Amino acid sequence: MLSERHLEVVLAVVYEYIKTGEPIGSRTIARKFLKDRSAATIRNEMADLEEMEYLYQPHTSAGRMPTPKAYRVYVDAILRRQRTFPSESEGWIRELREKRKDVEEALGYATRLLGKITSYIGVGALGPATETVLQRVEFLRMGHSTVLILLVLKGGLIHHRTVTLPCDMTQEALDELSRRVSMIALGRSWGEIRGTLQSYVEEALERYADNCRSALLEMDSILSEKPFQFFTGGAHNVLGLPDFNDLGRLQTIMALLEEEDSIGRLVRGCSAEKGLCVTIGDENPVLQMRDCSIVMASTVTGGRKAVVGLIGPVRMDYERSISVLEGVLDTLAENGESDEEVR
Repeated sequence: MLSERHLEVVLAVVYEYIKTGEPIGSRTIARKFLKDRSAATIRNEMADLEEMEYLYQPHTSAGRMPTPKAYRVYVDAILRRQRTFPSESEGWIRELREKRKDVEEALGYATRLLGKITSYIGVGALGPATETVLQRVEFLRMGHSTVLILLVLKGGLIHHRTVTLPCDMTQEALDELSRRVSMIALGRSWGEIRGTLQSYVEEALERYADNCRSALLEMDSILSEKPFQFFTGGAHNVLGLPDFNDLGRLQTIMALLEEEDSIGRLVRGCSAEKGLCVTIGDENPVLQMRDCSIVMASTVTGGRKAVVGLIGPVRMDYERSISVLEGVLDTLAENGESDEEVR
């Protein structure tokens, strides 16, 4: 557990290192941040923090640099206090507000905006709302034992899949199943009704239980996939960052951004259900991103889940990045309660 004195040193070292990129000495901390303490006292506290793995010394005569553990303390401190959106970005936010009617255009613009403001890589994803709400379910007989499952979700999204059931069912039986399932499902989330539908199958449709169980498993598969449409913006921004001078590291990041599956894992691994998530260095779920930090947040806009984020170095300007991201997220979410259908 960090003492208050140790915490002050950690926060000062991280803040200064983000600004300069150079190892920080005890004299700098004493002169700029902790003027009531001597450099010798701060040097001893830095040595303690090195033993606790919050700081490290690249070589004996150098100052200290923060570890990911120190960055985590710094970021958690930022998240506990109120932040304001940078005033110079107000013009871009007005443009984003004007584009909200087209959710895809707005999110694409938001990723480019994030990259431009921060000089990092903006990423975005657009998918179904977290709570998938069913409006209608239909089962259509296509042939012997073959059925088309059609799911209509709130907001106008439609999913369908052709499946093979254990045995054949007449269209009349499928219509009855559609009617009953739709009646149970109408206006409720899939998470709420999954158990109710299973009980209904067991008790009321014993004759077709195997078929219905198969159909419900397929519905669960469809609604759990939550496919995303991905956006990136400002990938060229990292070319000017000293943290990405390593060509191999840069190539790895660029290759990952071109793979939809990799971006998908990144988005699902880093985005909170609703709110903001900061993933630092080796906390990242994607191995290739262990030298990066990711700030990501999600909301619901126009009936769909929107995820926006930034990829940058571990020595990221977290306070500015978080403030900018929250400003963009708030703008996207201003029409988040709209009941308009997504086209």
